[in-house]
Amino acid sequence: MLRNPIERATVSGIGRAALNWLLPSFCPSCRILVASGDGFCMQCWSRLNWIERPYCERLGIPFAYDIGSGALSAEAIANPPPFGRARAAVLYDERVQRVIHRFKYLDQPELSHFLGPMLLRAAGDLLAHADLIVPVPLHRRRLWQRRYNQSAELARTLGCLSGIAVDFDGFERIKPTIRQVGLVARDRKRNVQGAFRVTDNGRASFFGKSVLLVDDVLTTGATVDACTRALLRGGCRSVDVVTFARVAAPGGSPI
Repeated sequence: MLRNPIERATVSGIGRAALNWLLPSFCPSCRILVASGDGFCMQCWSRLNWIERPYCERLGIPFAYDIGSGALSAEAIANPPPFGRARAAVLYDERVQRVIHRFKYLDQPELSHFLGPMLLRAAGDLLAHADLIVPVPLHRRRLWQRRYNQSAELARTLGCLSGIAVDFDGFERIKPTIRQVGLVARDRKRNVQGAFRVTDNGRASFFGKSVLLVDDVLTTGATVDACTRALLRGGCRSVDVVTFARVAAPGGSPI
């Protein structure tokens, strides 16, 4: 029997070292061998474009310089979103694209275990106002093909880290939409129009609740906009959004 925390920690460390030796870990972006399964290699980690303040308080779009507390981007003023606030951990680039591709399409749901803490950091004060975490759902046909929903895996990890309940069954995608990749903003919006609904069970569990909606990447916002409208129609009091990455110009204008 291990008598003290030091002994337990030593054995635990030995076990982790043995596991890393038996099952080598690779950077999810460049695939170089790394010392542990905790995430990126040092080079890829150092080149991530973290989204930090100053940014638009509504859309989370980073500004080139600080223009004051509570500042909004021109996009947020001209075209206010249906959700309250959106936050993301990093800007979308080639490194992040490789990670997301492996996460979504190459059967690597375990990547949520190190992307989740980045979402936790990005969500920040959104978590203080959230009653429930809800992932953007996949249509059942796509879920059958892929075998898992990457947004649900992110939501599951975020729920474990934050202690906030995650609802996987109250919100569904009822329209088998095509992939948004390659579509312009107008077509993205049309593609997801009427694609989501709150289920009968969801109406009871969502009513009057503040929801934190989770997705992998925010591009034009068409998907999270459609989800937000469906959630609000289904009885939610408010909706905020958090994603691992977002497509945005560093100067403050969305791409």
